[in-house]
Amino acid sequence: MAEKEGGIVKKGQEEGLKMAVALLEEFGLPAGLLPLADVIEVGFVRSTGYMWILQKKRVEHNFKMISKLVSYHTEITGYVGQKKIKKLKGIKAKELMLWPPVSEIVVDDPPTGKIHFKSLAGITKTFPVEAFAAGQ
Repeated sequence: MAEKEGGIVKKGQEEGLKMAVALLEEFGLPAGLLPLADVIEVGFVRSTGYMWILQKKRVEHNFKMISKLVSYHTEITGYVGQKKIKKLKGIKAKELMLWPPVSEIVVDDPPTGKIHFKSLAGITKTFPVEAFAAGQ
């Protein structure tokens, strides 16, 4: 794919997860935002901000502080920028009985301690940033 051209790629769980967490931290996003398992590869194109993650199976993670179940598909893509991820694909958050896709994640700048998840349906949910700290 053309959008992957010139990208840095890390293979395997350990190296891939390390790169994903380093990118989140570099761009001011919570380190626990992507609880990945069985990572095949993580890639990032610095010139465009395009990031992709491939994992062997779908991961469901419950963020206990906010009682929110989030589903991470086998392929996750998006454009990472300072305090945000846009055009996000492959992540859904359970809302009652529905799983609307999350299309954008934005951390307030200047910081207010809030992070916003926007869906394609126009729904925005706001949570405390610390709910997505590593290990939550």
